[in-house]
Amino acid sequence: MRISIGVLLVFCGLLGFLPVLGFWMIPLGLLVLSHDFALVRRWRRRLAVWWERRRRPGQPP
Repeated sequence: MRISIGVLLVFCGLLGFLPVLGFWMIPLGLLVLSHDFALVRRWRRRLAVWWERRRRPGQPP
């Protein structure tokens, strides 16, 4: 069920130029898919680490 919802969200997000559908659906779909696929989970983790490093520029890595 989660896989189909995640794929549907990503696909509809690609149609973000249409009304109601939006590009906000792509990250949400990837988040849902990350619970089932290790590859997407790694991407999500890398993004979280990058974001934290970007937020705290004064601290050493």
